[in-house]
Amino acid sequence: MSNDTRNTWDSWAGSVPPLTSTTTLEADHDPAAWATRLARAGLADQYMVYEAEGDVWHFAAGSAVSLTAHATRITAQVEGRTWTSRTDGRPLTAFATAMDALAAAHGTHTGERHFYGWAAFELAHLLHADPAAAGDGPLLHALIPSVEVTLTGKETVVRAVDEAWLRKAADLLAEPAPQQPSERTAPKEMTPGGTEHLIAAGTAGYRSAVARTVEDIRAGLLEKAVVSRKVPLPAGPAVDFPATYLAGRRSNTPARSYLLDLGGYRAAGFSPETVLEVAKNGRVSTQPLAGTRAYGPDQAENERRRAELISDPKEIHEHAVSVRLAWEEMAAVCRIGSVAVEEFMAVRPRGSVQHLASRVTGRLRKDGGPWDAFASLFPAITATGVSKPAALHALARHEQGPRGLYGGAVFRGSTAGTLDAALVLRTLIGEGEETWLRAGAGVTAQSLPEREIEETCEKLRSVAPHLRFSAD
Repeated sequence: MSNDTRNTWDSWAGSVPPLTSTTTLEADHDPAAWATRLARAGLADQYMVYEAEGDVWHFAAGSAVSLTAHATRITAQVEGRTWTSRTDGRPLTAFATAMDALAAAHGTHTGERHFYGWAAFELAHLLHADPAAAGDGPLLHALIPSVEVTLTGKETVVRAVDEAWLRKAADLLAEPAPQQPSERTAPKEMTPGGTEHLIAAGTAGYRSAVARTVEDIRAGLLEKAVVSRKVPLPAGPAVDFPATYLAGRRSNTPARSYLLDLGGYRAAGFSPETVLEVAKNGRVSTQPLAGTRAYGPDQAENERRRAELISDPKEIHEHAVSVRLAWEEMAAVCRIGSVAVEEFMAVRPRGSVQHLASRVTGRLRKDGGPWDAFASLFPAITATGVSKPAALHALARHEQGPRGLYGGAVFRGSTAGTLDAALVLRTLIGEGEETWLRAGAGVTAQSLPEREIEETCEKLRSVAPHLRFSAD
């Protein structure tokens, strides 16, 4: 790293204000509703709600401090000031360097700072496949918030850069309990019968994409590819992202959930798995899920499908190759002998589906950090395929257009070295005037196009029935 680059990030990080104002409030029995209310309040141009492990909700807002990386450049802002540097085709490395500078500037003296952000799927092409396929859009974006609220069953903690921001959040939290917002009646395309019509859209093109991918696999080009299809929402009343998030969270059982308006994307999602989790002590884990059956209110039928899932050769093979590659990617960044499969082929319900689930863990090497692990594991193998480079090439051939946020990651990290990144699946996504859903299925040599179409529909039912619309 050149002295100019180091000086750029030291200057930026030194300009980031610490969170100096703190207050602790009583806990509330419904943190999801309160976090959603904070999101709806419009405290700032950018915000994120992130549900972490253990029923902990984080709300972060602000617009003064941000970091955005493209393939060729990275831009940072603080209170209207801008710093720009070249990335030389390595935006994640530049991003990590900026975050290292932030950690150095916000050590024990100023206190730990958290950041919230996302990584677009196209970052994968720079990391593992064809750099030309990464495009010229933003690949990483992070917000360092002006106010951060953590809601748990024990207490609500508000931290802010000054008393003004602290009062804004604390006053909202002191108001009467939030009520369910009024919602416009869904257009007929979104009624229960219409939901099925919506999620079945575009299946002809998807059937062809699956068939072509199976041909590639049987030709020996790759073992598996997770082929997805986009489902645009029809024009009409605006989707209410906070209301959709709250309604969907009531009916889902995600590993992580998130609601955001950040860096040009809007999203409400219920992630079934994490891309990676890095703790302060260097413990890193990833949670591959692969192999799917529907999950509904009939428990006897759920058990029948569960038995079918754990005995299906195609699903077992798909899951096993995903775990094998997750192990290899972990071993590349972890201490020798530390990588282990702590859980293998458990069955986890995730909203309208159930999955085969495993967990691979390890300890980061002494010379490694959370972004080294992210570079190795991103994007999740369960959203790409095996081998990852070959799968990325196949997806570029067979899917229409870039994925953007879908298949990427939404994350929360800290200057203390933690990083928690959720895989962006089961998510309502908005960009500009367009809003859409997307779902994929793991395609192997044994795949049948009709079954993969059915699997995408099963996954879309985790979000589509919960869409809510503005009452305006």
